[in-house]
Amino acid sequence: MNEKRGLLIGRIQPLHNGHIKVIQETLKEVDEIIIGIGSAEKSHTDSNPFTGGERILMLSKALREYNVDASKYYIIPLEDISCNSLWVGHVKMLTPPFSKVYSGNSLVKQLFKENNITVIQPPLFNRTEYSGTEVRRRMLNDEDWHSLVPKSVVKVIEEIKGVQRIQNLHKKEVSELNNKKL
Repeated sequence: MNEKRGLLIGRIQPLHNGHIKVIQETLKEVDEIIIGIGSAEKSHTDSNPFTGGERILMLSKALREYNVDASKYYIIPLEDISCNSLWVGHVKMLTPPFSKVYSGNSLVKQLFKENNITVIQPPLFNRTEYSGTEVRRRMLNDEDWHSLVPKSVVKVIEEIKGVQRIQNLHKKEVSELNNKKL
């Protein structure tokens, strides 16, 4: 097994400049990076508005924009499964071999540690602005979100009408909550 291949897992809802910095920094530590798109099957909700395919598109275009050598990364969609104790095996089945996992998610870290795989907390870059939650919040409220994501991601989001999707999804969820209260 290549000791210099790492797995970075994130939902990427959407890809933002913090993700790019983490990928660039991780590539200083490993020869190759597997970028696992977590919860790849989820889409069209407030916290997961984009499809797995849309997130792959965002990543591919942004990595090209930032001149990341395509021979240095793999993008793999990772679906959730209903049994956490089997999830690491599921991930290993879908990915090339790796020796380290990079994740800030406490459950992901716990599951890989229980499987005796080295887990590293990646550095966070300007976390108050560079978070998917903040980008989606700004999209929802018609605030500046363009400055938080690569230019290529802006183009993808505009192409798929992502801002309108987020705003419509939020209206739908608010409406459903109001109906439950009645």
